[in-house]
Amino acid sequence: MFKVEVDKEKCVACEECIDVCPSDVFEMKDEISVPVNEEECIGCESCVEICESEAITITEVEDEE
Repeated sequence: MFKVEVDKEKCVACEECIDVCPSDVFEMKDEISVPVNEEECIGCESCVEICESEAITITEVEDEE
C-alpha cells in the first residue's frame, strides 16, 4: 500500500502525472493534481519521475488490514 502526496505549493498543474499514471490515481481539482484513487497506486513512481516541480512523493506504508 502506498501513500501518495502532492505538495500544493509546488504543483504547477501540468497534468503530466495524470497522463503517465497507469492506475489513474490523479485528477485535477482547483488547478491542483490530487490523488483521488490512492488505493490504486502500484508504486511505480512514474509520476514522481515526470514531475519537474518535484511536487509528488510516494511512501510505502504497511497495510492496516
